[in-house]
Amino acid sequence: YPSWRRTALRRARESQVKRFCRAQAIQRRLEEIEVTFRELEQQGIKLEKLLRDENESPADQQTQWTNQLLYLVQKKNNLMTEESDLMIAVQELKLEEQQCQLDQKLRTYMNKQATLKTPEDEKAEQEILKQLLAVVNKRNVLIDMQEEKRLSEL
Repeated sequence: YPSWRRTALRRARESQVKRFCRAQAIQRRLEEIEVTFRELEQQGIKLEKLLRDENESPADQQTQWTNQLLYLVQKKNNLMTEESDLMIAVQELKLEEQQCQLDQKLRTYMNKQATLKTPEDEKAEQEILKQLLAVVNKRNVLIDMQEEKRLSEL
């Protein structure tokens, strides 16, 4: 292989490894969120039972339990928002991977001399370009969605 091709392959492998590491980190965080959801759910159930069963308890105690319950709900909402962001990141990683694969396929067709290309090669090259454009548009939609979400949170 010429040196530019080796460099391109090495960079593609490096970016693939980075995507894989990010995907693993996202998966770990999603699992942590799931465990935290379950813990919050259990705590919420206990607090709801206390609020329902303890009508004779002091008003201070009921207020404290209500505040704790509201805190748990807020925490759960924050986790749901984070989970939503992570799911968008997963979709973005998948699209990045697709784009990288399509880029590599396209490079093989584009690196072929024009005189050696068959009509099937040219048709395949055009199809890959269409697919690549579709992937880029999907990534753009995800980015727009993230930006809208960020602005709405502000």
